[in-house]
Amino acid sequence: MKLLGLLVGLMGALPALPLLAAQPTPNLVVFLVDDMGVMDTSVPFLTDPEGKPRAYPLNQFYRTPQMERLAAQGIRFNQFCAMSVCSPTRVSLLTGQNAARHHTTNWINPHQNNGGKNSPPDWNWLGLGSESVTLPRLLQQSGYRTIHVGKGHFGPEGTPGSNPVHLGFDVNVAGSGNGHPASYFGKDNFDGAGKKASTHAVPGLEKYHGTDTFLTDALTAEAKAHVSQAVENHKPFFLYLAHYAVHSPFQSDPRFAPHYKDSGRPASAQAFATLIEGMDKSLGDLIDHLESLKVAGNTLVLFLGDNGSDAPHGHEHAVACAEPLRGRKGSHYEGGMRVPFIAAWARPEPGNSLQRQIPIPAGTIQSQQAAVYDIFPTLLKAAGIPAPATHPLDGSPLQTLLSGAADPTRRESFLMHYPHTPHRSSHFTAYRENDWKVVYHYFPGPQSDNSPYQLFHLASDPFEQRNLASERPEDLRRMMLALAKSLETQNAQYPVTETGPLKPRIP
Repeated sequence: MKLLGLLVGLMGALPALPLLAAQPTPNLVVFLVDDMGVMDTSVPFLTDPEGKPRAYPLNQFYRTPQMERLAAQGIRFNQFCAMSVCSPTRVSLLTGQNAARHHTTNWINPHQNNGGKNSPPDWNWLGLGSESVTLPRLLQQSGYRTIHVGKGHFGPEGTPGSNPVHLGFDVNVAGSGNGHPASYFGKDNFDGAGKKASTHAVPGLEKYHGTDTFLTDALTAEAKAHVSQAVENHKPFFLYLAHYAVHSPFQSDPRFAPHYKDSGRPASAQAFATLIEGMDKSLGDLIDHLESLKVAGNTLVLFLGDNGSDAPHGHEHAVACAEPLRGRKGSHYEGGMRVPFIAAWARPEPGNSLQRQIPIPAGTIQSQQAAVYDIFPTLLKAAGIPAPATHPLDGSPLQTLLSGAADPTRRESFLMHYPHTPHRSSHFTAYRENDWKVVYHYFPGPQSDNSPYQLFHLASDPFEQRNLASERPEDLRRMMLALAKSLETQNAQYPVTETGPLKPRIP
């Protein structure tokens, strides 16, 4: 009887043993960097005509060895698009919808409606709420431990969206309605001097106040601690680590400052580079931690930026901070919408059953276009969770593209709709389809050469130097018809005047 009891006890303990080694669903990590464009890294994302990576001077300026490590063991996309300002991208990531559909088309001021002159009066300034269908909520309902660490910016202060716990996260560390920190320094309590700065204090990190801890490191430590707890509890986890870096204020991280002192670039640009390198260290620290917990082989990592670069040098419509791309954060050019995207297993293991379901070839580049709203259906599919039938999606799963293959079922198009007053660009809609891109300006001005239309052929002119609107009227009309149809399909809102909404005018 004693032997039988011992066997029964052992059998009862068996189900808990394989959970760490071969759990049925993968752990999921979204590593999101604020204001990091596709050129803010030593990893070359742009390619030559043969599809091989081509490095430019900015790639040689930045130091991101951990991004290089992740790219070497996974796949990077060179045509990955996001909204050109932050809150629209963040809401799109969590919902799988384009900003034109969910109507959070501008960054969210945490204290007041900032739609601006001629903006849609009922644009979704409140962002996400307690009833919103979100990626973390669906994962949470399916047994995942859902962890939010870092910047939220899903809704203004005092609303449900300001606290990610109301959006389906079990844990919220440092997330609020604020869009940037007052200070990156723990010795300043991640606050700043003066009334204006104090409204952007980072909440929930009191244990680091008065210390020499840099904000990026504090967030990394918190992420590692909560991942450890999930693993100890035998729970699959979804970690959304959204760094405040590399958003302003551009405060130099002293650990990395010597690397850039002889670069010849302005002090603010050097400080920005230190923020990039500190973010990169965080990526490596997190991957190493997953290795130490022996869950790296079961953990899928998606790395991306939330909009184009805001590096502090160069004009917003010039070839400067995203060189050789034109434009920057907030603009209607590719420098405002193209972001880095890398997908990899934290530890490649070809024999791993989870990795056989989503095989990711090492060191590859995917040139087919994809966008931030594709992450929602991709991670749901990875977790074996169906998307709600009543929730319209603009994204589609990336599994075929992650394998390095082309996906002929995908339509290569991207819509960026900004019906607001200037955040580098004013009241515009940009639409990409295959090799073509059209930009419609509702109130033409200097930013558009005083014309409503800009038309670019990105295959032959990837840096948007030649406006073909007057030379190619048939292509302009075709693209404008597709732009207008996309807006209508997604129930977009339009800029308004005294006479009503302004819809795009078809030439």
